[in-house]
Amino acid sequence: MRANGKIAVVGAGLSGAVIGRDLAQAGHQVEIFDTRDHIAGNCHTQRDQATGVMVHVYGPHIFHTDDTEVWNYVNSFQRFLPYKNRVKTTSNGQVYSLPVNLHTINQFFGKNFRPDEARAFIEEQADKSISEPKTFEEQALRFVGQDLYEAFFKGYTQKQWGCSPTELPASVLKRLPVRFNYDDNYFFHKYQGMPENGYTRMVEHILDHPNITVKLGTHFDRAEGKDFRHVFYSGPLDGYFNYEFGRLGYRTLDFERFTYDGDYQGCAVMNYADVSVPYTRITEHKHFSPWEEHAGSVCYRETARVCGPEDIAYYPIRLVKEKEQLADYVARAEQEASVTFVGRLGTYRYLDMDVTIREALDTARLYLSRLAESAPMPAFLHSPV
Repeated sequence: MRANGKIAVVGAGLSGAVIGRDLAQAGHQVEIFDTRDHIAGNCHTQRDQATGVMVHVYGPHIFHTDDTEVWNYVNSFQRFLPYKNRVKTTSNGQVYSLPVNLHTINQFFGKNFRPDEARAFIEEQADKSISEPKTFEEQALRFVGQDLYEAFFKGYTQKQWGCSPTELPASVLKRLPVRFNYDDNYFFHKYQGMPENGYTRMVEHILDHPNITVKLGTHFDRAEGKDFRHVFYSGPLDGYFNYEFGRLGYRTLDFERFTYDGDYQGCAVMNYADVSVPYTRITEHKHFSPWEEHAGSVCYRETARVCGPEDIAYYPIRLVKEKEQLADYVARAEQEASVTFVGRLGTYRYLDMDVTIREALDTARLYLSRLAESAPMPAFLHSPV
């Protein structure tokens, strides 16, 4: 086998860019295809000409990780500046801090609890009859009780996922922390920040290598794979097989963009927990770059709905029906030769940015080691099922 060869990477987002860069540095000629007219996928950023605000075009992306190698990797292509995600939520006409913390609990219940008192109080609110929560609702009731569930989780979740919380698995809620102190930092990772000049500039630097050719506005057809030693595919898994087993379910997001002369809401993210409010949150993008100052502001009202064939897929649903389809696609993918499926769409998994980069680095390294051993590359680094 030849040590080097032309590699196709489908998708110029984080997965494709990182894999492409590693393989290019190893001496491979890499062609990266993307149907959009820009790089960086859903973390694409661009500066608004009228206000100067750095806008997260497809919704906010906040970088947080405990992975030191990944943190050093992204900072080698763009300096990350400190950013803490402090989310607020409006519920029944009042503004509270998220995640639920000691201030939220004291404010909501009109109390002045110390941490141990709050912990004991919430345990009293919890539904102890639920020993093994199976659904989102059961997990919430067991975790925080009826009142906090109704105020902060039920309506928002129903809007976000388009179904009753009784239909969602308990694992969805396990990602949401409750704190018995006044820490309102949404994430708890060691490294947190935002790229000084936006994610697109970072991806541009990752792709800046003489062995990389980027073809934007270009559809990669499965039949073209024969022209390459290997294909790394970060597009939709079901799309690669022309939806042979039907379309996998996703939620998509609609953004109502508006500008404001001044500071619209005083924070980057304001959730709206009440089901009577149609949108899930408003994001104010200048607050994602707190080191900058702008008189004007760019905001998005964000609404979730079922993803149609022409929509941008954001969140894999992964309920029973989708998991059955997914198993069929995974079995089909494992029959393919010289194709590896990567990223959020290629593996039909919700992935944070740091995990996406970690898996991309690991995928490129595995490919190089398998190539050196003349061994086949698997269809998935981590099985989606």
